[in-house]
Amino acid sequence: MAPANDGIGFRADRIDGGAGRTGAATPLLFDAFVAEHRDRAVALAWRLVGGDGAAAEDIAQEAFLRAYRSLHRFRGEAKLSTWFYRILVNEVKRYQRWRWVRQRRAGEVEEEPPDPRPVGGDPALRDRVARAMALLSNGQREAFVLVHLEGFTVQEVAALTGRADGTIKSHLHRALRRLRELLADLEPGREPTP
Repeated sequence: MAPANDGIGFRADRIDGGAGRTGAATPLLFDAFVAEHRDRAVALAWRLVGGDGAAAEDIAQEAFLRAYRSLHRFRGEAKLSTWFYRILVNEVKRYQRWRWVRQRRAGEVEEEPPDPRPVGGDPALRDRVARAMALLSNGQREAFVLVHLEGFTVQEVAALTGRADGTIKSHLHRALRRLRELLADLEPGREPTP
């Protein structure tokens, strides 16, 4: 199978030098990959962890580091970006497990910090949507964010998360149904309930 091209001239045969060792061009090529994908990686991590900007930066940095250290295992069967975003999603899951253990030991539930980036629109509406998203299960939120906010296909999300297509579709269906219930009064033409 031919190596996947990620649009930046990053080819698997140039990564491993054809002999299983990292070639000299790898750091420069990986730097280009990081520059192209950094903002999206941080934004995706931010959405998946529920708005914690510091955690999102740390998760993205750790995902890039893990990807760099694992370049020798990249086989070129998928796009490099798909391979990387699977690493990122796994880093988010690792962080969520760590946060859950830490909160459980402390006997507390932390409030998520607000988004540090300035965003236009209605702050009350953004807060309401964020609270509704926080009520979704991790799997539902992950599927919703990756498909509807990040633009991945169901098949790409299945590959990123290591789940079956049907599982992703089920999570999406449940997430959409739950969000419609929680935000039903925002539907145009619907009268607010007293």
